[in-house]
Amino acid sequence: MDKVGIGFIGCGNISEAYLKAATKFPILDIRGVADLKPEVAEARASQFGLKALSVDALLRDPAVEIIVNLTIPAAHVEVGLMAIAAGKHVHSEKPLGLTTSHARTLLEAADKRGLRVGCAPDTFLGGAHQTCRKLVDEGAIGKPVAGTATFMCPGHERWHPNPAFYYAKGGGPMLDMGPYYITALVNLIGPVARVSGSTSRVRSERVITSEPLKGTKIDVEVATHVAGTMEFASGAIVSIATSFDVPKHRHVPIELYGTEASMIVPDPNHFGGTIQLAQAGQEWVDQPLGHAYGDGNYRSIGVADMAHAIRADRPHRASGELALHVLEVMEAFETSSRLGRHVSIETRPERPQVLPTAFSAGGLG
Repeated sequence: MDKVGIGFIGCGNISEAYLKAATKFPILDIRGVADLKPEVAEARASQFGLKALSVDALLRDPAVEIIVNLTIPAAHVEVGLMAIAAGKHVHSEKPLGLTTSHARTLLEAADKRGLRVGCAPDTFLGGAHQTCRKLVDEGAIGKPVAGTATFMCPGHERWHPNPAFYYAKGGGPMLDMGPYYITALVNLIGPVARVSGSTSRVRSERVITSEPLKGTKIDVEVATHVAGTMEFASGAIVSIATSFDVPKHRHVPIELYGTEASMIVPDPNHFGGTIQLAQAGQEWVDQPLGHAYGDGNYRSIGVADMAHAIRADRPHRASGELALHVLEVMEAFETSSRLGRHVSIETRPERPQVLPTAFSAGGLG
């Protein structure tokens, strides 16, 4: 199968993981990297033996078919629209945009040009989460009834070298980490129909404790604790909590409860992990992984799947429609908290097609 040329815009912290993973997929041909700060692009290019280009030069390169947009959340739609205008497909870091209405403009522009939009997270394509999907589809837990999803920590200023954007508009625990959890759940049990939520912000200022900005104070513009309930179109009800305000907890990332059994789903920020099932009155039993990409970091698999989909003329799995739905759900928690009522979700994406259980290394069906 012919390779697909890709270019990266945004060479910050997450780009290293993307570039390492991209080399694991033979279909991807990395044509260059770009950043608004040329020295940042040069450093990342040197690390991986790639070309550092200006944003304009990368967008003009006819060999680039997909732009991988790794800019900060506030720039996701703007840079995505630039890529679409240049005739490129685009795969964005999460979230798809700061608001649902803004993100829709990207999908509408792509649709007019016959181009594709993809978006992180793509961790649901990992071996653990694809195995969970297969178990659910085969009826291992019966009909999904309920569940819990939990991400809580003290805040990213403890480790990130420049964490201010996590506390600016487009940040916060829900828009930062919620995409992993909600995307994983939609993959497992389908779209969300209705949301209720409560939010809080306990501090208006944070102090960075990581280098090189240790001691710097940053403003907090967003809710730092978001909790709520998702009612899925299937009838399942899942409670979720995301927080930058919790020193420590003992909740597992995701549990699903069905009419026949309960399932512990691994951390959706990773591709592997331990899956467990338990029937009523029985102990938890580990489940073997039945899919590839469960051991390691494959944080470019969504780009590779888009590349294969372009060549095979099929839908790609980490789609813009899926990401728009997840963004609408996340936005609804804040709306529900502000208005004091349930919020209905308009978008209804199809569940992504499950990956086949067997394909060659670096391949995708």
